[in-house]
Amino acid sequence: LLQVNAYTCDVCGSETFQDISNKTFSPILDCQNENECKKNGIHGSLHMQTRACRFSPFQEVKIQEMPDQVPVGHIPRSMTVHVNGNLTRLMNPGDIVHIGGIFLPIPYTGFQAIRAGLLTDTYLEAHHVDQLKKQYSEMELTPEIESKIADLQRNPDLYEMLAQSIAPEIYGHEDVKKALLLLLVGGVTKVTGDGMKIRGDINICL
Repeated sequence: LLQVNAYTCDVCGSETFQDISNKTFSPILDCQNENECKKNGIHGSLHMQTRACRFSPFQEVKIQEMPDQVPVGHIPRSMTVHVNGNLTRLMNPGDIVHIGGIFLPIPYTGFQAIRAGLLTDTYLEAHHVDQLKKQYSEMELTPEIESKIADLQRNPDLYEMLAQSIAPEIYGHEDVKKALLLLLVGGVTKVTGDGMKIRGDINICL
């Protein structure tokens, strides 16, 4: 998100800065240097310089209703969330989160405001993000779960049994279900040597 815009002048080389507080802004075209450009009446010599601008981290996220809370026959509702500063990049697709913030209208300007009239879109300005999704490493192992896992390990038909328990309401497609099972089991988040993160969560519509 742009906070301060910087310009340099082609003629005298001086730098001009512009504070930006709104979502839209009009760029400055004429150099503000009193001694040279303004005195000589030179216009349109300014060029934007991204390296000298000031930015703040910003992210637009869409959150969606949990599938188990959607009324029967309806599609999940979604809402736009604006995330600033340190809260950016805390959420990944598929995460389950609690978000605390302020519910605000999106301000329209110009023709959009006239066309919208009394209607407005809304968004949530996030102030706190609480991650609910647990990674496998954070799962607690109780003696009861351990004994069930040991029983499953001794089952010779474990592969078929687990594959068939994926989407049991969809008949057949054993090879597809086995592929999904292997993706689910092998899907771990990886961080490569150069710091690139590969998401382990699969996203599939069967």
